[in-house]
Parts: sequence; structure tokens; C-alpha cells
Amino acid sequence: MYSAQPEIQMPMKTRAILFALLGAALALPVAAQDKIYRCGSEYTNRPPKGADCKVVEGGNVTVIHGYTPAPGRSGASSTDSGASAPGQPRVDSSEQRQRDADARLILESELKRAEARQTELLAAYNNGQPEKIGGEAQNYQKYLDRVAEMKTSIDRNQADIDGIKRELARLAPKP
Repeated sequence: MYSAQPEIQMPMKTRAILFALLGAALALPVAAQDKIYRCGSEYTNRPPKGADCKVVEGGNVTVIHGYTPAPGRSGASSTDSGASAPGQPRVDSSEQRQRDADARLILESELKRAEARQTELLAAYNNGQPEKIGGEAQNYQKYLDRVAEMKTSIDRNQADIDGIKRELARLAPKP
């Protein structure tokens, strides 16, 4: 019988040593893992000191430490109270009105552009029956994929339009 790969001949003693070394190498990472304990919202590999610690089983644990706020600062935004943030210069009301007007102009131009794009997308979509292009006459699945992609683009663009309208409503001058 012919084999595509040549068989390597090894003495039995060499094979036994090789398997023993391989087994030891595979066992090392398993032996190096300690038990991991969850104590409240903290994880540790030290034995628990309190009764509320539990052993975590079934996989690796990755802990990412978040931002710890400076002491004495409240969780509320400084703009909510009307004061400027520490280290930030205070903006007078006329300059703020100008910034709001600029923001409104930018949002209105974005809204016009998004609505024009929506009109183009809807025209090309043709109520779910767009014209077939290229090899789509022979490959119907390719046509269906393009129609689904067009529908997704229309939905995404509509969500953008809705978001811009919400931002414009938020910028409305207060009476």
C-alpha cells in the first residue's frame, strides 16, 4: 500500500520520552491556574477573607478597571446646573446664541442633504422592485441581496433624518 507521506521511524524509547515531555508541557498551563474568587464586585486569586466570596468556574475572567471620579465631584453634569465646567471659560449669552445659530444652520443643511439622499434611495428602490443591473438577470440571489442592501440603506438614512430632526427640536429657542 502506498502512503502519500513517508512514515518516520523512531525507537520505542524515544517515542515514550517524547510523549512524556508532550504530556508534561500540556499539563503545565492547567497546573499554573489558581482558583478565582468573586467577592462582591471584585475578583481575586487569593483565598477569600469573607463569607460572601464564591469560586468562579467555567472560563477566564478579564477585569477592566473603569474611571474613578475625583472625590468631591457629583455625578451630575456641570452644564445641568448652569455653571461652566472647571477650567473652562464662561461663554457670554450672545456668543452662545451665535453658536446655537451656527449649529442650527449645520443641522438644517445636513437634514436637506439626508432628505435628498432619501429621495434618491426611494426612487432607486422603486417600492422593492428596482431595475436589474449587470448579471442580476441570471443570478436572482444577487438581485435579492442588492434589494435588501437598498432597504437597509433606506432605513439607516431615515434613522439619520429622525436623529437630525430631534437635534433641531432640542435647539429650538425657549419662549
